[in-house]
Amino acid sequence: MRPTANTSESSTDSIALAPAVEADYAQVVDRANAAYRGAAGGWTTEAGIIAGLRLTDATLRQDLADKPDAVLLVHRDPDGLVRGTVWLEPVGNEVWYLGLLTVRPEEQNAGLGRQMLSAAEDWVRAHGGTTIRMTVLNVRDTLLAWYERRGYRRTGATVPFPYDDERVGVPLQDDLCFLVLEKK
Repeated sequence: MRPTANTSESSTDSIALAPAVEADYAQVVDRANAAYRGAAGGWTTEAGIIAGLRLTDATLRQDLADKPDAVLLVHRDPDGLVRGTVWLEPVGNEVWYLGLLTVRPEEQNAGLGRQMLSAAEDWVRAHGGTTIRMTVLNVRDTLLAWYERRGYRRTGATVPFPYDDERVGVPLQDDLCFLVLEKK
C-alpha cells in the first residue's frame, strides 16, 4: 500500500510534495539523469565518477513495483513541471530511507534542494518516522558536507558499491562505496 499524498509545510520554507504519477515518470528520469550524470549538471553531478544513466523508465518502474511501501514524491511548479524529486521508503521501526533527492541543475544553489529535504523530513514525520537514513558515495565530499550541515551524521557503516550491477551505470573508479548517514 502506497502512503497517501501529503502537502508538506516547513516552518521556514514551504513547498508542496506530492506522490509522482505515471505522467511524471519521464520528467523524473530526466531530472535524475541531469542532476546525477549530466555533463552540465549542477554541483551534485557524479560525472567523472560514474558514467551512463542514473535512472531509466524501466528501472524506475521496477523499483516502484519491487517496493510498494515506498513513495516517490515530486515538487511541481504551477505549470506542472517537475522541479525536484525525492524517494522515501520505510525500512524499519520508524526508520525511512531517503534517496533520489534531485533538483533541476539550473535551479541548484537557489535553496530548492534544502526546501525539498525539509519537506521530505516533514513528510516522514507526518507518517510516523523518527529517523531518516541515506547513502552517499564516499568520494562525494561536497555532498556529504551539505547533508552534514543539515543534521545528518555518518553512522560509520558502509554499503559496497554494486560494481556488477549494470543498472547503476559504469563506475570510473575502483574505490567506491556508500557511506550511511542518519538524522533523528
